[in-house]
Parts: sequence; C-alpha cells; structure tokens
Amino acid sequence: MSVAEEIQIRGPKVEGFDRILTPEALRFVAGIHRKFNPTREQLLRRRQERQRELDAGALPEFLPSTRPVRESEWKIAPTPPDLQKRWVEITGPTDRKMVINALNSGASIFMADFEDANTPTWGNMVTGQANLIDAIERTISLQTPEKVYRLKDETAVLLVRPRGWHLPERHVLVDGMPISGSLFDFGLYFFHCARRLLDRGTGPYFYLPKVENHLEARLWNDVFTFSEEQLGISHGTIKATVLIEHILAAFEMDEILYELRDHAAGLNAGRWDYIYSIIKCFGTRPEFLFPDRAQITMTVPFMRAYALLLVHTCHRRNAHALGGMAAFIPSRRDPGVNEVAIARVTEDKVREVKDGFDGTWVAHPDLVQVAMEVFKNALGERAHQIDRVRDDVRVGATELIDVRVPGGEITEGGLRNNVSVGLQYLESWLRGTGAAAINNLMEDVATAEIARSQVWQWVHHRAGLNGGLKVSRDLVVRIEDEELGKLRDAYGKMFGTMKFADAREVFEHVALGEQFTEFLTLAAYDRLA
Repeated sequence: MSVAEEIQIRGPKVEGFDRILTPEALRFVAGIHRKFNPTREQLLRRRQERQRELDAGALPEFLPSTRPVRESEWKIAPTPPDLQKRWVEITGPTDRKMVINALNSGASIFMADFEDANTPTWGNMVTGQANLIDAIERTISLQTPEKVYRLKDETAVLLVRPRGWHLPERHVLVDGMPISGSLFDFGLYFFHCARRLLDRGTGPYFYLPKVENHLEARLWNDVFTFSEEQLGISHGTIKATVLIEHILAAFEMDEILYELRDHAAGLNAGRWDYIYSIIKCFGTRPEFLFPDRAQITMTVPFMRAYALLLVHTCHRRNAHALGGMAAFIPSRRDPGVNEVAIARVTEDKVREVKDGFDGTWVAHPDLVQVAMEVFKNALGERAHQIDRVRDDVRVGATELIDVRVPGGEITEGGLRNNVSVGLQYLESWLRGTGAAAINNLMEDVATAEIARSQVWQWVHHRAGLNGGLKVSRDLVVRIEDEELGKLRDAYGKMFGTMKFADAREVFEHVALGEQFTEFLTLAAYDRLA
C-alpha cells in the first residue's frame, strides 16, 4: 500500500511542510495510528461511560482491583542524567521566538507545547515541528527589526507536550478519518528527533496531558514501546512526565506510574486543569459549586491533599514531583504590580519546595530566576529531594474531594472576570495564539476552561452572588455586552478586524449551552484555518 493510500494531507503547504511530512514520517505516524487508534477510541468511550456514572451520583475511589500495585514496593526505571535536576521548567508554544527565548531563559527544562498553550492551526503544528528540529540542531535563529535571536551555549533541556487523547488532527486523514492529534504530534517529533537528541547526549522526553486513568497511561506506554521497536531504539529511551490534571487521575497516581514504569520520569501537579476537571466531572451537582476561581488556591483542602499525595506517590517510586504553574507576567510599566505578584510567586514556590516538590513551572522568562532562587536556597547542591518520601502524608478519598473553600463566595467581579477572560482568550486562540497575556497573567486553554465552566455551573445552579443577585443567562449576556464594549473602546478601529464575534459565539456555546460541553477546544476547532 502506498503512502498516498495510507494517509491524506488536507492542509496547505506551510513552512516546514516538505521537511516534516516526508513519506517515511507519514508512514511511521500512519502505522502508529492504525495500531493504537482503536484502543484510543475505546478509552474515550470509557470516559463517557464514567461521566454518566458520576452524573448519577457516583464518587471516585481508589480502585480495589489495583490495590496490589499501590501496596507493593516497586520503582520506576532510572532517570537520565539530564532529567535529574528540574528545579524550574518554563512552558510555551513552539513558535520560533518562544523556542529560542525559552531555551535561553536559564530554566532547567523547556516544555515545548503543542497542547494548551498552542492553537492547533495547521501552520502551528507543522512549523512548530520544524522549529524543534532546528533547535536540536542548534541552527534556529530569528531576525526582527529590533534584534537577532540565537541560542546561547547553555540551554534548557527540551521536553515536548503533544495534544491529549481527545483531540483530532483534521488536516490529516488515515483511512478517511482524522488522525489522532496526540499520535500525530508524538510520532512526527519522535521520528525526526529521537536519534538527533540521542546523538547530542539527551533523549526524546515528553509531557503527557489530560490522562484520566491508568489505562490511558498504559496506551501511551504501548505507543512508546512500539515506536522504539520500529526505529531500533532501546526500550525505555523515551521518558515521560504525566500531568495529573484530572480528579480521576489523582486516584490512580501509583497505577499511572506503574504502567509507564520503564518510561516514567515523574508527575506534575497541573493545577488549573485539575480545578476544571472537578467542575467538568461534578458540575451538575450542587455540592461541588465553586466560588470565584481566584479563591481556589493551592492551600484549600482538596488542592492541598492533591499536592501532598502527588509528592508522596512520586518519591515512594523514585520519580520527580513537579509543582504548578506561576502564570504571572511581569510588567515593565508597573513596579508595584511586580512587587506584589513576585512576592506571591515566591510564597507559592517556597510552599512547594517545603512540601517536597523537586521543581516547578513558570510561564515567563523573568520568573525563572525568582523560582530558581527558592529551590537553590532549599536544595543547595542536591538536584532533587526524592529521598523525602513524606511518609507522614495521609490522604484518602475524602480529602481529595473535600471541595470546601473557606470564606469562598461568588462575586460579580469574579463572574465579570470569567466572562472577560473567556472572550479575550477565545479571540486570541481563534487568531492562532494559544498563550495570551491578559491582565498580567498568562492565560491558556486550562484557565479559559475554568472561566467558562464556572459560568456554566453558576448559571446551571442559579448561584447567588454575594450581593444577592442570581446568576442567569440574561445576566451573563448583559455582562458580555458590557465587557465587549470596554474592549471595543480599548482597541478602537482594530476591534473590527479581530475575532470577538466568533469568540462570543463559541463562549456562549460552551458557557451557556443547555448541556455541558466537555472541551472548548473541540467546540472551536472547526473555526480554525
């Protein structure tokens, strides 16, 4: 069978097209998709079945069937030398400027993101792959009227985050159906870069998003093993860090590491998606009604339990525990804003390192040294603190779903912020920019999901604001009008050229629809070029 019969490309020629979408690479990704897509689809159906159980009143629990995995003693395979020290990890999309700046930032790790910080336009997905090859080959550069960007001698270690299991790549068809976005992203990067990375003394390292249970981790492990065999690369060369960003995954951390034990490098506390996952799973149930998102901090009971359990689980299995995102963007015009925000970032990172985390995430290069100092002061010459197993941690099912937020309330300001951020982020995403600076915060899909899902939850339950007013569809529409009016004034003539009309349509679909829409990216995907 020819490559043309196996796979059809429906995307136009973009920069990097001929380098990335070679016949050999297409044959490789088509082979992975053919072998593993049936299991992927089965697991996605299993998600829907589980959601119906939750809607009917079920609560998550630690699985009786996997008790032996949790209670027995085992460790993951050894971690490579360049993944031993992960104090500060910076994340961002794969555009050329971001790749250069992130690798030069002084961070330990750069997570090049094809997922939540990226809009999956065809150009972003293909050209991003080419940018990563150039970065590995150290030929990447960018010249602007103001500056020439090149790599420094010493750069961060590169990790790549493919899209989650639920996302398709509609520009590429295998047997007439869209290819899995996750397998497309992983397969192209692994095919083109695995040997390049090994030749430079590093390896093909990944972050795995949106994993909801150990069976989904098992699928990734099977994909890794098959891919290594196909390219003649030693088993276990791939290393993956799993984002625990779903409430159901928190109950299966041991099992997830166990399934990936030859390929695992650690777990990350993906805090924003984790909050969103609770609304997604339990949003129809009034006992899970959340207050303003700004009040759901890492110190509230369920977030504290989740973080401590992650550290304990990782260190017991000799894996790294990575902390959450610092989304603040320093302002060059307002030192006062910086002072307050950096103090909060520092406090957050001090808490993480005291809890036992081995590293943390930041969204902006100016925060790298802020976070780095915290870990340097705490760890000194040690690369990590895996030896702190935290046997004092006792977290059960009750603690993980204790969603009380002491003093929490729903305010008009919180509602208005969710509407404004949702609209602004979607407008940016629809223009092709998946990491958007809004109000000195780096917003991505995860934070936008919290914003729109909270609006849906509050409307669904007719939640009361702290002033007594009930949240309704009419109230949200009025606030949309007002917030769009402010944005129209701020942008002036430019407003008419932007995508706020489309953004509003998507926002109302995912925030005001009768039924809850699982992922806003799926709702908006067909509007992309």
